[in-house]
Amino acid sequence: MNLQYLKYAVEVAATGSINKAAENLFMDQSNLSRCIKELESSLGVSIFERSSRGVKVTPKGEEFLKYASNILKQVDTVEKMFKDDSANREEFSVSVPRASYIGEAFATFSNSLPKTGGFDVFYKETNALRAIKNVLESNYRLGVIRYAEQYDKYYKEMLESKGFCYELVTKFRYQLIMSKNSPLAELEEVRFADLADLTEIAHADPFVPSLPLSQVKKEELPVSEKRIFVFERASQFELLAKNPDTFMWVSAVPSTLLKRYGLTQKSCPENGKVYKDVIIYKKDYTLTELDKAFVTELCKVKRTLFDS
Repeated sequence: MNLQYLKYAVEVAATGSINKAAENLFMDQSNLSRCIKELESSLGVSIFERSSRGVKVTPKGEEFLKYASNILKQVDTVEKMFKDDSANREEFSVSVPRASYIGEAFATFSNSLPKTGGFDVFYKETNALRAIKNVLESNYRLGVIRYAEQYDKYYKEMLESKGFCYELVTKFRYQLIMSKNSPLAELEEVRFADLADLTEIAHADPFVPSLPLSQVKKEELPVSEKRIFVFERASQFELLAKNPDTFMWVSAVPSTLLKRYGLTQKSCPENGKVYKDVIIYKKDYTLTELDKAFVTELCKVKRTLFDS
């Protein structure tokens, strides 16, 4: 029996939706459906009942999922046991927003990694909800989450309820970046009206977990009807560099990166919304030397870009 299929079935049961489970597993919905059908066929039972409202676990499915969950827990325990005993490897993991200044800090931090011995480092760029889930459930040690200041109470209450320590990294207003060949490049300050006919590059992640994407779009993207949604920072820079009719709202970008892609950065006085980047970790977790080294570099870059 394929252990990966067991994980898929447990995730589908947890979400009650093939589509949502596929999103959480970072796989295509049709592939996930195929895997579940193959698992059901191999067992000779139906684990789920499918309808237009999602999926529901069958009685036989409930019995199977209890065993599947126990098997996965045992496998995880064995893997951790032998991983811990295999070598004295240092570990560092952080889940962060797609922010260039954080990427800059991480790149510099990499010079602090041990010169001898082994280490495992994980750097995951994603939205706030996924970063929280990564720290809470996926063994990430640190997270940095970004949200609009208007949702400060919502996030603080959620972090408290989930047992997190949290510290402010920086507060900022978004800047605009675009190609040096953009029609905006010659303007000293950009107004919303200047953006109306251009195409906005945006990250396709909701800022507030409880709000639908349609509402987030309405709140966050008020000035252009033409939008390209991306998930990768490299993709956004390539688009901005090669298409002078595009722009993007960002936290401050290091000058070295702007120069590398032939971009320029502008302020927009009309955009007064304030955002916060907040570092999070579990209350029962003690920061390692590598964690402290990353936070130090993060603060250095932050001071250069936001406090100068």
